[in-house]
Order: sequence, then structure tokens, then C-alpha cells
Amino acid sequence: MPDRPPELGWMRIFVAVGKLGSFSSAAALLGLTQPAVSYQIRRLEEQFGVSLLRRQHRGVELTAEGERLLAVAAQAVDDIDSLARSFRTEARRPVVRLRTDYAFSALWLIPRMHGFRLLHPETDIQIVATQRLEPGFRDDGDVVVVFGTRAEFGAIGMLLLQEKVVPVCTRGFLDRNGPLDDPQQLAKAVLIHLDTSMPSPWFDWRSYFAEFSVIRDINAGRGDISFNTYSLVVQAALSEQGVAIGWMGLIDSLLSTQMLVEAGPPLEARDRGYWLIPPQSASAHSERLSIWLMDEVRKSG
Repeated sequence: MPDRPPELGWMRIFVAVGKLGSFSSAAALLGLTQPAVSYQIRRLEEQFGVSLLRRQHRGVELTAEGERLLAVAAQAVDDIDSLARSFRTEARRPVVRLRTDYAFSALWLIPRMHGFRLLHPETDIQIVATQRLEPGFRDDGDVVVVFGTRAEFGAIGMLLLQEKVVPVCTRGFLDRNGPLDDPQQLAKAVLIHLDTSMPSPWFDWRSYFAEFSVIRDINAGRGDISFNTYSLVVQAALSEQGVAIGWMGLIDSLLSTQMLVEAGPPLEARDRGYWLIPPQSASAHSERLSIWLMDEVRKSG
């Protein structure tokens, strides 16, 4: 994009003449002919119905009306030129886009984004959150953090956060409803579920209990509650509505501050979790974001 100032017609011409006091000097500054500048000023005076300039032997000077118009026009030209420079600067700033799901963006990414901006203030980052990215998804220009298995994403990405889960609730809920030390006891508690439109690709309560060969009594689910986003699952647990499955890496800060506490044995899936998928057309900025993501995981691990 050229850095030429935007065309402002008579306004820029009048400001140049008023500031320089000369048709010829204004014409040279603006790349116009002296007759063209003189013609524009004459037409302007006809439209306003007043004299804006007094012609002198050498140059021109502003009339009282011209002074008033110059004050307004000069400020407008300065403001527009400043805005145009700002637009051009923003257009030249690099933007890197990260696609991921709501849970990762809300619980892991957003609390850490300030650190990326401090390291790379020259780069703008755009977060595109969605309910769930489909297996095999890959974007030409975006960095992607997606939940899945090694079979789905191992060939094109690296495992960023291995799936490790533990049942969680508040200390108050545990005190009122515990103990919940083993899965048999946990199966009798009020549980908070994450709904999915297809078979769950991560640990849910059914697969969690199956790992311990626990069959939940059909009447035990009375009072359970379900949500379609994990952020709401966590919020319900914080509101003492029941026990939720907590994904390590997403709820670490809530456990460290004891806003939530562990309420049962942990489980892990070695080949499943959040995968970092670099774009097919990598840039220096997408590589910086990828490196930062990996460093943050290592630091918090």
C-alpha cells in the first residue's frame, strides 16, 4: 500500500496555501500546477461567498474568514492523515491465528496470553474457538490445537497435553457428600457431564467407571446435570453442583488454589490429548506461537 496521503480535494489545497502563503509553493508541495491551485481557491471562495485570501504582490494572506476556515480544515486534514497512517501501520502488523476448542481457549490459553504479547508485542494474535475440530482438520495458515488421538494427529503434530483426568469438586461438596475415595463411592454421587453429539472422544463418566469395572446403579444418576461446553461443566463444579471430570492442564490453577479438590483416583490416556498442529504454510510468526505454546506446557508441567 503506498504511503501517499489520501485525496482530500479542496481541503488539502486550501490548507497548503494557507500555511505556505503562496499558490506556487502549495502547487509544488502537492504536485499540481499553479493555475490549478488558483482555480480551486477561486471556486472555494465562490461556494462560501466570501474572500478567503488577499492577493499580495508576493504570495497571499488569509482573511479573517480564511483564518477561521483554515483552523477547521487544518485540524481535519491532520486527523485524517493520522488515521490513514494508523490504518497502514495496522495493515502491516503480522497476525497469527490459532484455532482450538472452547475449553482449551478459555481455561488454558486466555490466562497465559499476556505472556505471549509481552514476548512478541509486534505480532497480533487472533483466537478462533469452536466447539470441536473434526479429526484430520488442518489449516493452510493457522496454528491448530486440537483434541484427539495419535492415530488421528500423530503424523502431522506433536502431543501438547496428554489426557490426564481426575474427578473434582469443591471442598464443601466433598465434606457434605464424601468420602469419595474410590470409584464405587464416586458412582453414587451427583455427577456433572459434558455432552457430545457423538461417542465421546475423551474420558466421560461412562468410560471413567469402565476403567475401574464399576457399573453405576440406574438410580444413582438422579440429580445429575449436563452441559455442552466444558467451561460450564467447570463452573457448575465451582458452584458445588456435583463432581466433574477435571482435565489436568485445564484446571491446574483451580486445584493449586484449592477452589477445586480431587475427589477420586486419576486416569490417563497415553496416546490421547491436545495436539499442536502447525500450519501447512508456516511463517516466522506461526513458528513463534508454536514454540511459545510448547514452552508454556513445559513450564507448567
